[in-house]
Amino acid sequence: MVIITLVMTILRFLLNEKGRVSPDSIRYMRFAHGLPEIDNTITPAGYPAAIKFFTFFGFDEFWGSKLIGILAFLFIILFAWKKNFYFKEAIVVSSLFSFLSIYSFTMSEALTLPFVLLLLYSSMLVIKDKIGKLEGIIYLSLSLIAIYNIRYTGLFIVGGTGLFGLLYWKRKFASSFIISGIIGFIFIVLYKFLFIDYFNEDYIGQNLNMGLHTTPELLVQLFQGLCTTFNPFVHIANPGGGIVNYGIYGIGLLNILLIIFLFIKKKLSNTESFFIVIGVSAIACSYFVQYFYSVNAIDYRLMAPFSFPIWLVYFKKMFQIFNTKVYVIGFLSLMTGMIFTWLSKGNYLENRKAAKEFLQAEKLDKVPLQFYLETEEDLEKIQVAELLSTVNPQIRVTFKPEDSLKRTTLTRYKVLQKIKIDKNKYQ
Repeated sequence: MVIITLVMTILRFLLNEKGRVSPDSIRYMRFAHGLPEIDNTITPAGYPAAIKFFTFFGFDEFWGSKLIGILAFLFIILFAWKKNFYFKEAIVVSSLFSFLSIYSFTMSEALTLPFVLLLLYSSMLVIKDKIGKLEGIIYLSLSLIAIYNIRYTGLFIVGGTGLFGLLYWKRKFASSFIISGIIGFIFIVLYKFLFIDYFNEDYIGQNLNMGLHTTPELLVQLFQGLCTTFNPFVHIANPGGGIVNYGIYGIGLLNILLIIFLFIKKKLSNTESFFIVIGVSAIACSYFVQYFYSVNAIDYRLMAPFSFPIWLVYFKKMFQIFNTKVYVIGFLSLMTGMIFTWLSKGNYLENRKAAKEFLQAEKLDKVPLQFYLETEEDLEKIQVAELLSTVNPQIRVTFKPEDSLKRTTLTRYKVLQKIKIDKNKYQ
């Protein structure tokens, strides 16, 4: 199953027309290319720095990001095996099509997951009193700081860690979690004043805005997001709607109900309780933050670091009941992924070759570029920019019509006049 998952992870981005990148991926790769100069503070520097690290070994930013995803998967499996820590569960979770998609995506969640696993392992050592209190606080704090340095939503895990300590404040281990949470919060405050404010002192004011969404709208998005996040087979609903979505949401909802039933039926250990507390509290924070902070709607990708510990406990309970039959879930999910990947296949390597030849012919492969869009909703047009960014990551999107007259500003029309892209049928 590990070998199949690894092969499928590679095929997942090779059989995609643009190599599994998104508009956010453009920013990550551009950030990495410009380091040590700081490109923006919208994202922490951890993931771009990791991409930059692999460029020193001959990889470009795109291939460096893919290597990170593959190594993240292998680290989780090898660490779980070496420490005998949720090994079977980690194999099945990683084989789920949603997590396979995470490992193949040029996004920071892939790098976050190994550090979430380190946090979970550290929590077990602390709760079971296998290490000293000071050592436990150091391990927990370093894990929390690392997670936050990769994704700002690590703030929710910091809060969940402190909350767990408060919920179990009478236990011997409680103080370690409370202190670690406080240390993590102090780091976040310092990070805000010493890093974010240094490069963009208006960051908070620019991004905080009350009344962004209505409660009914957010509740619908929460339901849809959780049902796809916890659907073990299909993690993407049809954006056009249709009867197929009833099946996708229905399977996810039934699985959520089964998860809740098992957690009530089979008593949770203190370690498992920590897993659930940080997962559920982080998901709750992800929901409420949408009232005043502009973020994407809850989906499998954003929830991956928070659903990961819940999946581990869930599959542990499943293994206790069904033993090795649980692996069937992983194989079925991989089969679903194979079918979806094949039906929607494009050819990234062919498209990359065409994009590279185009940029080289226009002498635009090593210079900063702009890509003109009329509106932010032009998702189909920005796919061309996403493909080009895998060759030249120095791309910024512009919405100014006057910029389209510049030689270094590309449009979908200019590019598709010169090259043909092997497009996916489904996105």
